Amino acid sequence: MTSPQRLPETSRLRATQWPMVSGLTLLWMLLWGTPTPANIVTGVVVALFVVLVFPLPPIEKQARAHPLGILRFTARFALDMVVSSWRINRYILGPGRPRCAVLGVRMRCPGDLMMTATAVAVTAVPGSTVLEVDRRAGILYLHVLGAEREADRRRARQDALRLEARVVAAFGTRADNDAIRAAGDVEEVFGRWR
Repeated sequence: MTSPQRLPETSRLRATQWPMVSGLTLLWMLLWGTPTPANIVTGVVVALFVVLVFPLPPIEKQARAHPLGILRFTARFALDMVVSSWRINRYILGPGRPRCAVLGVRMRCPGDLMMTATAVAVTAVPGSTVLEVDRRAGILYLHVLGAEREADRRRARQDALRLEARVVAAFGTRADNDAIRAAGDVEEVFGRWR
């Protein structure tokens, strides 16, 4: 077993992430309650100490904001919230108990940022919750309310894939968008509401 590689002190100092230092300094000042010069200086010293002793891996830029994609995502997400809330009310007020299912949905963009954003968006829509994320396989495991028939389960999977496509269109890189386009079932799943 090999020991972890340690960076020389000079490269660790260059790898300092200044946004993290400023955020930790702000947190330090909020904890003390008063922004005195002494609190600011000690906050910077403590933040530098934390960042140098516990360095984070470099943050890669994995997202780009696309204004038109964000607008489409927001509008369609609001519509999804309304439709899903209506379905939940129908299940609650209808006769009997709704059946639930746990579904695995393979994401087409298994990068950490896109999977996390998709998982948050899927969970925010009523009626589905992300139970587990398999990062290696790129699969979200969803608990879905009202999945009695195979058509309901297929609709739930398609909704998750649609949401992924809208997240990628709003915040994804060119490679993420290419992965969505390269998937064979895009037209079948998304139709005109993509």
